[in-house]
Amino acid sequence: MSRRRHSERANPEREKGGHSQRQLRVGEELRHLLAELLERGEMRDPDLRGASITVTAVDVSPDLRNATAFVMPLGGQHGDRLLAAMRRAAPWFRARVGERAGLRHAPEIRFEIDRTFDEADRIGALLRRPDVARDVEESDRDTKAADRDTKDV
Repeated sequence: MSRRRHSERANPEREKGGHSQRQLRVGEELRHLLAELLERGEMRDPDLRGASITVTAVDVSPDLRNATAFVMPLGGQHGDRLLAAMRRAAPWFRARVGERAGLRHAPEIRFEIDRTFDEADRIGALLRRPDVARDVEESDRDTKAADRDTKDV
């Protein structure tokens, strides 16, 4: 029978598929470091020099050895070209992050285009459709009527 170490105790957040506090903290630190490196523009790749790229989030694996950085070029233009350049420069970013992060091991960094804005636009368009808007309005009226009935009791 093996005993769990203190750090391996059941964490309700992890059981739901969430990230540990340490993963979130390290991910946010990596996001700031990557944003700082991009802002300075010290990269050798001509596709990255002068490019305005936002690091929207960084997801870190539980062992902190792998990280996925979600990036978005300003205006969403030239995404594929910039993503290819970011992937080529990943070893350079890893070395710079390793120097500054204070972690035992610098994480392997993968770059992905952040699609959350596209998804938000898609959901907004769905909610604006006449048939969906009608259903939402009916649901709101029913909820308000139920709230009035509850207050009267």
